[in-house]
Amino acid sequence: MDEGPNAATENKQRLSMMALSVSVSALLMVLKFYAYRLTGSYAILSDALESIINVVASGFALWSVLLASKPPDVRHPYGHGTIEFFSVGFEGALIVLTAGGILWEALPRIIEPRALPELDVGLLILLGTALLNLLLGKALIRTGERTRSMAISADGKHILTDVYTTAGVLIGLLLVRQTGWYFLDGAVACAVAANILFIGARLVHQSSLRLMHAYDPELLDQISAIIAQHRKPEWIDVHRLRAWRSGRQIYIDFHLILPRSLSLEDAHSEVTEMEKLLKTQLPGVGEAMIHVEPCIGPECRICLQEPCGIRSHAFFQQPSWCRKEVIYPGAAESESDSDPDKSESGRKFTRAGSD
Repeated sequence: MDEGPNAATENKQRLSMMALSVSVSALLMVLKFYAYRLTGSYAILSDALESIINVVASGFALWSVLLASKPPDVRHPYGHGTIEFFSVGFEGALIVLTAGGILWEALPRIIEPRALPELDVGLLILLGTALLNLLLGKALIRTGERTRSMAISADGKHILTDVYTTAGVLIGLLLVRQTGWYFLDGAVACAVAANILFIGARLVHQSSLRLMHAYDPELLDQISAIIAQHRKPEWIDVHRLRAWRSGRQIYIDFHLILPRSLSLEDAHSEVTEMEKLLKTQLPGVGEAMIHVEPCIGPECRICLQEPCGIRSHAFFQQPSWCRKEVIYPGAAESESDSDPDKSESGRKFTRAGSD
């Protein structure tokens, strides 16, 4: 499977960033627990508990990136990239569990607040950890987007949530310092828990969508646009387009209608040309499975090939090959402006009904 000339460089970047993430997260976790020991603040404890999840999740993400970088083998013919999506779900589940633990510990501190010694030192430590996490999170997201790694991007977003959490804790504890309202310590911890609960649930949802190969409009738009921009007269029509991701790799399959007068060798050449086109124009395409079909009479109305000795109808209109015209029937039923009956079977004449 061709991963492109930059695959080794991208793998090195991913592994380096994840190793850095684990190391920095471990250091910041220690600093936050030290701040909690100084102050006894449950708001700081909530932030420190989330840092444990950062370390565990970053370690799991590092393992998933290592595994995802392995090439396909006999037992895993589609590669190992799907582990990255599982990593994202695992990270989200840990965040949800952390939120529950924070709520359990913080709610009593609202009812029975306590004084917070050494608060100034604790605030300075938190400020430093927030700045380091901000730099780390931004770097991880950039690397994840550049190397097409969902696990690294998710880890970066998780670390940025830690920055927002720490910022909320800092604001809350500054209020405690100015007002002496110590019940705010527990209240801030509960607010932190509610925020990370939402973020964790969203990560679990995103992971489940990718693991189940959910409909991906953005990816399908890219594929249909590439095919449409490079269409040839021999490519009469495209339909039943599907695509899914396995880590960085993209897998595509669709039906391609060719003139029935083409020889098997010529049809194979057209398929090979289209496969090369997709791999060249869309980074990350691991495999494109193209099912060839011979044209039938009604499709003369959308065929531009000339001369043609088997034409039975005059040309009428060339299809646009936009996403909603080429996707698998019913794939976009959830979209408000989609009508699968009109966009698929109606345009395909007898083709959709006969497949």
